[in-house]
Amino acid sequence: MNKGLDPACRTVCEVFRNSAVPLDLVLSGRDVTEPRLSPSGETVALVQSWRGHSAIVEVDVHSRFTERVVTFGPDPAPGRGLSGGCFCWLPDEEGLVYVGVDGELWRVEGASSEPLTDHGRSCRGPVIQMDQTSGALFLAYAIDEAEVWLMDLGSGASRRLDDGRHAFCFDPALNSGGSTVSWQGWSPPAMAWDAAERVDCRVGDGAITTWRPPNGAVQQPRFALDGRPMCVHDGSGWLNLYVGDKAVSPEESEQAGPTWGMGQRSYVDRGHGSVVFTRNDRGFGSIVVSDQAGDIRAMAAGFVGVYGHLSSRGDHVAALRSGPTTPSEVVVFAIEEDRQANRPTAVRQRLGSGGVHAWTKVTMADPEPVSVDHDGVTLHARRYRATRDDSVGARLFCWIHGGPTDQWQVDFRPRIVHWVSRGWDVLVVDPRGSTGHGREYQQALNGAWGRMDVDDTAVLVGLAHDRGWATPDTTVAIGGSAGGLTVLGLLADYPDLVAGGVAAYPVSDLADLASIVYRFEAHYTETLVGPPTDTDLYRRLSPLHRAENIAGPLLLFHGTEDPVVPVAQT
Repeated sequence: MNKGLDPACRTVCEVFRNSAVPLDLVLSGRDVTEPRLSPSGETVALVQSWRGHSAIVEVDVHSRFTERVVTFGPDPAPGRGLSGGCFCWLPDEEGLVYVGVDGELWRVEGASSEPLTDHGRSCRGPVIQMDQTSGALFLAYAIDEAEVWLMDLGSGASRRLDDGRHAFCFDPALNSGGSTVSWQGWSPPAMAWDAAERVDCRVGDGAITTWRPPNGAVQQPRFALDGRPMCVHDGSGWLNLYVGDKAVSPEESEQAGPTWGMGQRSYVDRGHGSVVFTRNDRGFGSIVVSDQAGDIRAMAAGFVGVYGHLSSRGDHVAALRSGPTTPSEVVVFAIEEDRQANRPTAVRQRLGSGGVHAWTKVTMADPEPVSVDHDGVTLHARRYRATRDDSVGARLFCWIHGGPTDQWQVDFRPRIVHWVSRGWDVLVVDPRGSTGHGREYQQALNGAWGRMDVDDTAVLVGLAHDRGWATPDTTVAIGGSAGGLTVLGLLADYPDLVAGGVAAYPVSDLADLASIVYRFEAHYTETLVGPPTDTDLYRRLSPLHRAENIAGPLLLFHGTEDPVVPVAQT
């Protein structure tokens, strides 16, 4: 079979033929997002997407894997990853309100499915609460990520609550009495992680107040069960959870991710002083619980991973979890009080998975944290180490995430598993501008995109070479979108550092990118680069204008209908 291959290629084929993860497995499975416990805590609803269609399904907490499809009107519009905002339960547990792919809100209850709105726009983030005085059910939601509306579910009457002071309005939340609606608001040129505020609106008279820490941004504004305000903000320099003005667990780790979409739920209040929240420590995730005394402990010892979409009812906490070789799965923890230890204990149960069964046969070691001091800061990365036969030389993919305000945590990345199984080490780098390492690290890229990220990546690749993980001749840089920009810059500015590069839908011309009409990122470059009038700066930082320095092989991919990074960038 390998007769026509040279000896080196035959060796590689023979070593990895039986252990390599096939591409069909990488592309298999369904997406599952946004698990939410019902009001009784006995059922979990979640959004599944598979082969171009989506549905909301229910799973009984005690009967594992027995799923019932709930939606039969328009398909629900699912969130991506740890973002959501697709649906909420009705308080009587007899049905749901969800966002359809048509952008409208739909109420599904038993054999009935009917539209609640006719805005002809894009609704998101429905949340329901009962007014304690009148008994009316109020539904709050956002439209076009720009307006917050409130509907009386009994009469169907709705009205706009926000006053237009913010260009973006995310994640409306109602307090337990239905008297106050809160949301996250911000305006360009700032992005949400730069200067988002908490907005509180009194339903009765429409009075609005706003707040954010002097040197930070707010996300996920909600209310504790006892009515106190809760949110995550990085006023301390790290994204930490607060109840009122007190941090639940002040620490130098991130307790949420960047606001790239609505519906992130990285914490949940259980009442009586107990809160469950997620933790990101240099890309490694966990889920923790605080008890009534304020003590913090890991809730899922032995089940580390990246968690999100938390919800809680009674003794149950539901979450979405994934790990290096574990596709996204819905898990439920039954939390019981350990009277002898005087602290809560958790029993974990797996309800459903997005991956096919074959993934249970795939093993791969967790990555190793990597760090190096440079330019007065500590740069971070994670190394996935391949198991190689001695006859196969060291080789390395340097993988650069997009954003650039983002991070690839140690969650399910089948593309990484695919290449590691073929004998490639993968170094996932976090140049400055990445999230997961505090506000100062994330904000450091401002004004230097296209320069600092390239230099930081070069330092981390150089470290890999110094440690013998690969050589310049066996190192390939790969990245998409903002990561593609870094790949292009690396090939242009450090041609002797890598053998070649792969750039998917890369940013190459920052001045052209600044003119895009994609609303969410329309002013992103004003922070990352500078004022668009500074044409010399934009030209200097754009890889397009250094392309003549690229000497190594470069593979480019780009979709023709990309609304964020137009194909003209390639």
